[in-house]
Amino acid sequence: MELAFERRGSGPPLILVHGIGHHWQAWLPVLDRLAASRDVIAVDLPGFGDSPPLPAGTPYTAEALADAVESFCALLDVREPHVAGNSLGGYIALELASRGVVRTATAISPAGFWSRGELLWCQSVLRSMRASAASAARSAFGARVLSSEAAGFAGASLLVAHPSRLDPVALAAATQALASAPGFYPTLESFSCMMPPGPPKSPITIAWGAHDRLLPRRQAVRAAKWSGQRVKLLHGCGHVPMSDDPELVARVIIEGSAPRWPA
Repeated sequence: MELAFERRGSGPPLILVHGIGHHWQAWLPVLDRLAASRDVIAVDLPGFGDSPPLPAGTPYTAEALADAVESFCALLDVREPHVAGNSLGGYIALELASRGVVRTATAISPAGFWSRGELLWCQSVLRSMRASAASAARSAFGARVLSSEAAGFAGASLLVAHPSRLDPVALAAATQALASAPGFYPTLESFSCMMPPGPPKSPITIAWGAHDRLLPRRQAVRAAKWSGQRVKLLHGCGHVPMSDDPELVARVIIEGSAPRWPA
């Protein structure tokens, strides 16, 4: 499937997958750091950013979105890339690892490890954020208010630990992306049926923002039990940590996509 993307750097291919309602620009704070040693391809998922929707009749499940990323890689003739994802993108990275079609997978605060109550909290917060973004998009005044430091950063505090580190222009663009994504609601509804993916066939790394307010860090305990390995805690970071600590996030992804050999 053809997807909108940004490609930078050289080296082993690394696919970056954003979360629900976002776009590839979520990775801008870390993109050039990663591109110094990787062929980085940041994609817009189907129905998000500038990518077209999924074909009619195809459900917006994480598995279907993973199918689209896999077919996108085949279209670019990128074979067994490394992959890193955040939130929904983290789940997709783990799903691709469970298929054994990626060399390594790094998942940052991946979806799918929630309790029923935590799932309902996540869906409620995301619906509210979408409604606010849509309201702003319908009004030039509303867009200016949401992209201002006072109001925009207040809403962003649910996603990042340090709202003041966000670029207001990037925040306004992210607000517009959230408001206009046709895949948002069907993907959000599919969360209710989301279970952890199958056992990974590729090496994985899971990291979690220590100050994640959307998917609280206690979910990292379940992710650790599922994976049978320790989860890296990203100190000083929230759910979308790329602007909170770009150097730390880039380092975790680079280390997660380093060559690995059997013991």
